[in-house]
Amino acid sequence: MKLLEQPAPVGTRFEAYGPSKLDEILKRFPVPEGLAETIRLFSLVLPFRVNEYVLTELIDWANVPADPIFQLVFPQDGMLTKEDEHDLARAATGAGRRAELPAVVRRIRQRLNPHPSGQLELNVPTLGGDELGGLQHKYRHTVLYFPQQGQTCHTYCTYCFRWAQFVGEKDLRFAVKEADQLVAYLREHPEVTDVLVTGGDPMVMSAERLRVHLEPLLAIPTVRTIRIGTKSVAYWPQRFVTDADADAVLRLYEDVVASGRTLSVMAHYSHERELATDVAGQAVKRILATGARMYCQSPLIAHVNDDAGALAGLWSTELALGAVPYYMFVARDTGPHDYFKVPLARAHELFSGAYGQLPGLARTIRGPVMSATPGKVVVDGTVELGGQRLFQLRFLQARRPGLTGRPFFARYNPDAAWLDELELLPDTPPDIAEAVRSQHLVGTRAATADLELLPTTPGGAR
Repeated sequence: MKLLEQPAPVGTRFEAYGPSKLDEILKRFPVPEGLAETIRLFSLVLPFRVNEYVLTELIDWANVPADPIFQLVFPQDGMLTKEDEHDLARAATGAGRRAELPAVVRRIRQRLNPHPSGQLELNVPTLGGDELGGLQHKYRHTVLYFPQQGQTCHTYCTYCFRWAQFVGEKDLRFAVKEADQLVAYLREHPEVTDVLVTGGDPMVMSAERLRVHLEPLLAIPTVRTIRIGTKSVAYWPQRFVTDADADAVLRLYEDVVASGRTLSVMAHYSHERELATDVAGQAVKRILATGARMYCQSPLIAHVNDDAGALAGLWSTELALGAVPYYMFVARDTGPHDYFKVPLARAHELFSGAYGQLPGLARTIRGPVMSATPGKVVVDGTVELGGQRLFQLRFLQARRPGLTGRPFFARYNPDAAWLDELELLPDTPPDIAEAVRSQHLVGTRAATADLELLPTTPGGAR
């Protein structure tokens, strides 16, 4: 608390650079011309946004294109199929074909699975018969809230599973202007104890605007935990240190804690380098000084952090700063998934290798975890049973509460990178088999009938 009694140092003002600034950026920094052309072309499909801090403090330009933060921020060759790349290039540069470009871009985006794991079909709740398009309710105790003013980020990750929030297509976007619908829904659903404010990134909002969205939650006695999902701690830690309203943000955090709620900052770090700057460390200290907790999570991403030493360094650094290593996710089956995916067998090998290097207090990390249609499924390892090599899996969280904590087995497949690529054993309990089967059905014509077999979230969430 004492930390906030000291004035924060004066810092630079945040400024985002989008596709219109790409030529300027690519002239400032050493990017091979062939790759520069790919970046320009692919940014027509994949959302692009970066800021000066990421460009000058986080990227090692001497190691481009292999640098992990460069891979994390700039579109890369291989992120689109050769067929899609050809169609896009023809529409973008071919004489007389520019009119085709919007349709080509939209067609490619639709093939990139913009809302994985049944987010549109299954997670949107209803109130009084009306869908609440700015909320998701997948797990009994937790509602996700998407404030409209927080549906962008300080910088975009190229693998982001919420990339559809950023491409300007309203039918792909979760967002709501104010908290009225959320409050009404929470009053009807006292089983909800946790609200996750997410995006995008809610920390792009001003302190005043963020207060407008958080304060109404303090009037709901059944809400005991407020979570804020953010990548700002990595991409713009100045948000908590030198921004003009940084202290106002932290005082809001103090107010939430003083109300008796648990405030959890769900910090998204992908690489140890994001924690290496002085301002990044200051941001963590100032957040924790408010009484808020900080939990750290990210996916395992090929070309970025698929190295046991890098993972161990990330989690150890988080712990040293006072944060809690929480989840190592498997990259979701969306966007340029083929570029970023790591097979489950390799993911578990990397997780185990990193886990063995950690001090005991950092072994709060859980992984590798698939946040899939039926719930969060962790790969606990491989076993030999009856002469077969098998994956041992378990539901850490489930759409059906009765599945939570339940183990099950699938045939070992060294190439499988997602739940729908696994073959369950014939004697898998029927409720688990049905839930896992739902992962295969989302988005197909058979989906509706089969997914209706899954119990709805209490109170009307589909």
